[in-house]
Formats: sequence, structure tokens, C-alpha cells
Amino acid sequence: MSGGVGILGGAFDPPHNGHLALAREAIAGFGLGRLLVRVVADPGHKDVETAPEIRLLLTQLAFASVDEAEVSLDPFARTVDSLEALGLDDPVFLIGADQLADFAGWVRPDRVLELARIGAATRPGTDPAELDRAIASLSRPARVELFPITPHDVSSSEIRDRVGSGLPVESLVPPLVADAIERLGLYRAG
Repeated sequence: MSGGVGILGGAFDPPHNGHLALAREAIAGFGLGRLLVRVVADPGHKDVETAPEIRLLLTQLAFASVDEAEVSLDPFARTVDSLEALGLDDPVFLIGADQLADFAGWVRPDRVLELARIGAATRPGTDPAELDRAIASLSRPARVELFPITPHDVSSSEIRDRVGSGLPVESLVPPLVADAIERLGLYRAG
């Protein structure tokens, strides 16, 4: 499937090295020619601290070194709506194994599987039996492919907490993102 299209969506509040590692390993593993990085403007499933335009800027900075990446704002809160609007031919929608475990509870998961294959990133410590159960419960289990990624012990919430506590984040985010967080005064306590 060389030259295919992948999609990586999220709040990216802020984007971090784990997002980049997942993107790079998916590009290599699936032979993707394009990776649409979609910053969800108003995620329905989680609160965000930062305006969509700021998260878009941070994500553009984070993925600047990934040639295949095309970063844009996603106006849709739900994956199914975003995929329908994109109208792509059999893209790979990238998620983490933790999201796969909850996939059956997404809005219209059967339709998501019609519109895209799922590439679920696994890392050491992921329970294979739990993933097997999650995949088996889906209407189109053959549309899901697991791929291993190198673990990066980092989360956006941890980064926000560290910045709010005055701790460094340079090892957790790309340098351009660290600079922008500092320059814009993002995630500061109070």
C-alpha cells in the first residue's frame, strides 16, 4: 500500500514526541505517502485548555520535520463526520491501542470501518487478549491492523502539568513546540 494516506487526529494540547513517533512509525509501517494530521477544533470527548488556532500552530511546528505530514484544523468533533467529509479512498486512521479498546463505543464505529482501515499502535505492556476481544467485537475486524511502536512515556496532560509547575518539557516535545509554549506563555499556572 505504498503511497497511501494516513490520518492522525487529536486535540494536540500540546503535540509531543509520542505523537511524532507514532506518525513516523506508521508512515514507515504502512508505506504512507501522505499523513493528514487533523487538529480537532472542539473534541467532543475531552476538554482542551488551548484555542484551536494555537493547537494548530503547535501541531504545525511539531510536524514540520515530517515531510509526509499535512496539518489542518478538523471542524468535526466525531471521526465518522470527519472521514465522510474527507471522502478519501481507503485511508488508514491511526489510533492508540487504548483507543481501540473503546472503539466499539465510538459514534457509528461500523461506518468508520467502512470509510477507513484502522491502524492501532501497540506498545509493550498492551494486553493482547484485550485487543483481540476489542477487534473480535467489531463488524469488520479485518479492517483493523495492529502495529508496534517504540514507547514514549509522555502525555499532553503531563506536559501541561510540568509547564504549570515550572518544570522543563524540552525532552518531551519538539524544540519548536517548547519554544512556542514558552514564547506564548501557554499552560502556566494561574
